[in-house]
Amino acid sequence: MSSQRHQDAPPLTEEIAPGTATDPPVGGDGPATVTVDGHEVTVEAGATLLDAVEAVDTDEYVPALCHYGREGIGPRSECRTCMVETDAHGVVPACSFPAEGGLSVETGAADASEARDVNLDLVLSNHNLRCTTCGKNGRCELQDAAIEHEVEEPRYGVLDDREEYEPLDDSSSFIQIDRNKCILCNRCVEACNDVQVEGVLRMEGSGQDTRIGFQSGAETMEDSTCVSCGHCATVCPTGALVEKGIEDATTIPIPGFTQKNSVGKTYERTGTPKGPMTPKKRAGSGETRTDGGDSANGRGDDSASTSDGDSANGRGGKSANSRGDGDPSGTEPIDGGVDGGEWP
Repeated sequence: MSSQRHQDAPPLTEEIAPGTATDPPVGGDGPATVTVDGHEVTVEAGATLLDAVEAVDTDEYVPALCHYGREGIGPRSECRTCMVETDAHGVVPACSFPAEGGLSVETGAADASEARDVNLDLVLSNHNLRCTTCGKNGRCELQDAAIEHEVEEPRYGVLDDREEYEPLDDSSSFIQIDRNKCILCNRCVEACNDVQVEGVLRMEGSGQDTRIGFQSGAETMEDSTCVSCGHCATVCPTGALVEKGIEDATTIPIPGFTQKNSVGKTYERTGTPKGPMTPKKRAGSGETRTDGGDSANGRGDDSASTSDGDSANGRGGKSANSRGDGDPSGTEPIDGGVDGGEWP
């Protein structure tokens, strides 16, 4: 199966791994008529149950956070927030289940509704929920789903309760990355690898350590092979990837509390000139890197630049790390909060 998928992958212009993209077809073989909450709907060949659900006025709201539905991106069945109940197969993910003729679907069934609620709470529990300081506030698909489901507080707690924040990657001139808001939907990876065919992004790690990373092994967006096309930010359903210039467009001003000091540490731009983006283009131009080492910031040292002003750590200090003690190593746990451990 794996070899077949690689054979079907589109040709690549660079020697890059296509990541987790190029999904096999999941829809039905021909047109099918299904019943969704009592309404018959006919969908075309290759359609999924989500296509049928979106074609009618359903009893309940069915989000599909990891589904994009255009440009061949997805479905991934990652978030499982689109669960519906069928008469023949039980509870299934609507985004990746083929529409079969004669199938009956219920969005308001108790088991399906509970499954959507549980999975949505799981996504929210691993997300930076400080929406007031997010550039996607008011235009976030996860926020919309939480409002529609009337979620007041995720049943499994929130990120602040148990985890450290990952540094905010503000190193690029074009795209800001906040992995604390990433829901691992894979949309950006597919857009980068299979639509733009740039091969910059990948999924790395496993379990709770899974994160969006770079195929080049770079630590920051500035040092990656990103060509700044912006497609990853276009398809991102949350504030994990936001175009620079509008990263603070919809934030609500709160004295002493910003997006950066809610995270605790920020990788800033180094200002180092950047040549051809991809290794192949760089080799073809004869350019050699002059950063003096394998550092993640292009300066030839062992430290990453962090915001060190009055808002880098939320405590008014001039520290280069998250602790306010002047130690630039950044090896201590990130406190990631406002003074006193509370946030407005």
